[in-house]
Amino acid sequence: MDRLRQIIERDIAIPAEEGPDKVASLTDAVERLVEPGMTLFAGITHGRPNAIVHEIARRFWGKDPRFFIASLGFGYNWVLLVHGGLVRRISASFIGDPYPTPGPNPVLQKAFREGTVEFENWSILSFTLRFMAAALGLPYLPTHSIKGSTMAEHNAESFFTTTDEQTGAEVGMVRAQTPDLCLIHGLAADRQGNTILTPPLGDGVYGAMAARRGALVSVEKIVSTEFIRRHSHLVNLPGRYVTAVCEVPFGAHPSGVSNAQGVPGVYGYADDYDFVEQIRAASRDPKALDRWIREWILSVDQAGYLAKLGPERRLFLKGKADGDSWAAEIEEALPGIEAAGEPNAAERLVCAAGRTLTEIVSDRGYETILAGVGFANLAAWLAAKNTKAAGRHVDLMAEIGFYGYHPRPADPFIFNYRNIPTCAMLTDVFHIMGVLMSGSRHSCVGAFGAAQIDRRGNVNSTMIPGKTFFVGSGGANDVASGANESLVAMIQERDRMVEKVPYITSPGSRIRTLVTTMGVYQRREGEDEFTLTAVIHGEGDDGLESLVRRAKDNCTWDLKIADDVQIVPPPDPEDVAALRLWDPKRQFLGKLE
Repeated sequence: MDRLRQIIERDIAIPAEEGPDKVASLTDAVERLVEPGMTLFAGITHGRPNAIVHEIARRFWGKDPRFFIASLGFGYNWVLLVHGGLVRRISASFIGDPYPTPGPNPVLQKAFREGTVEFENWSILSFTLRFMAAALGLPYLPTHSIKGSTMAEHNAESFFTTTDEQTGAEVGMVRAQTPDLCLIHGLAADRQGNTILTPPLGDGVYGAMAARRGALVSVEKIVSTEFIRRHSHLVNLPGRYVTAVCEVPFGAHPSGVSNAQGVPGVYGYADDYDFVEQIRAASRDPKALDRWIREWILSVDQAGYLAKLGPERRLFLKGKADGDSWAAEIEEALPGIEAAGEPNAAERLVCAAGRTLTEIVSDRGYETILAGVGFANLAAWLAAKNTKAAGRHVDLMAEIGFYGYHPRPADPFIFNYRNIPTCAMLTDVFHIMGVLMSGSRHSCVGAFGAAQIDRRGNVNSTMIPGKTFFVGSGGANDVASGANESLVAMIQERDRMVEKVPYITSPGSRIRTLVTTMGVYQRREGEDEFTLTAVIHGEGDDGLESLVRRAKDNCTWDLKIADDVQIVPPPDPEDVAALRLWDPKRQFLGKLE
């Protein structure tokens, strides 16, 4: 019996710590693991590995390391890598400024025009599937996305179509991509690298599990293995995939970190919108950006960076991550919100798109709405509100992992932290875009914006070759390719409504409705081009004939006009008031004032 007790104590007892100790300082980890010429996968959950990127910039500034950066989205402060000449190639679904409104970034525009950086464009889902395939040890994975787009042509080495022998359907196939090293920021990890990444999970852990040299992980806090065991249901990334782990509080700043699952002793924090806008402003002037990089990156280490932020700002961002913090923010904004004022062009557009989406959901019985950033997103929020008010349920989804959420006032950003606690489920890109939006039992209408659209519904949000780069697909191509049908909401101008787009980001086959600042356009059954079916009042316009003429004059093709063109009713005052509560700073609603 004594021998048995010895075995229990010696061999069966759970050790307090086990496995190799992978804790390192951020400086040492970058110096040891990051090498020139590497393909670096920068993982995006709801946060970004910004402190790691900053340290890479310090380590390689002025040394021409020619990195290949792969990430769902390339923007925010990462433009410093392009400005400093550290990057030769970017693979992403979005390349630009995402906040406060999505748009091109001057630094990236310059690199595109001069050809100093190669841009490789994917959709959110097709990008994610490439790294999932590599993690699975498979050469390819199938997808509904990017077939028929210019992305398919430009990425011919990594994408092809094949035919399903049973159904005869054409299926897209994306080639696996294996990075050298994954950079990722989590909430907590033990010394062996077992890491908690709290949802929404974005592109998840596929890049980390695919990388040849594993993952360089930064976390808010190093915890004990006993803590990890008690919270093992929250661990997403096992330590065997982690090469080094660094404790870096506020390591995602200026993006945030969600603690949606309430991990004790660790604090989440919200995106620092003011900081992001400072970077965006600095990007417009190379000298101003030089000064910003010297001040915030090159002249300080991570501890100095946090000291510059200051404790009050950090405390504010922690408080803002609370799900109820919107109440105080909107209370402060209420005196400046004009609830009953005359709607402007942006509000008329969003209300018309919201009304049309509501009708589509009601008529076709869709159960979910997935929208992109901007006017389309606000229209989706209106449609969900009004559909539910009519006694029918519909779930809102957002691409990085929000399902069944309720938009909170005070912040119109699609990935607003205060929306996280309202979700019925938090997941990742694969499950939202690959299953819930476009899977075998999907029942989804999509809504997104466009820089350009042509008569057959093909959308361009990527580039005018040789001239300008917009931002890329984001999730738009996935929505256009995978949802049951889609609506596009956009500003109407002649150079936006073109005969044929020069780059097809999203094929138009499932884009059935277009709502602009001037009208509602439908692709009717059996027809392959839009017909103007309703017009929207503008400033100083009077009469149906005048409104139709305005729509025709701001379109470069010979526009089809319905025999019974309607005038869209004025916006419902309740809808206008709701929009102004969602966007009190008029980040989107003020664009057309």
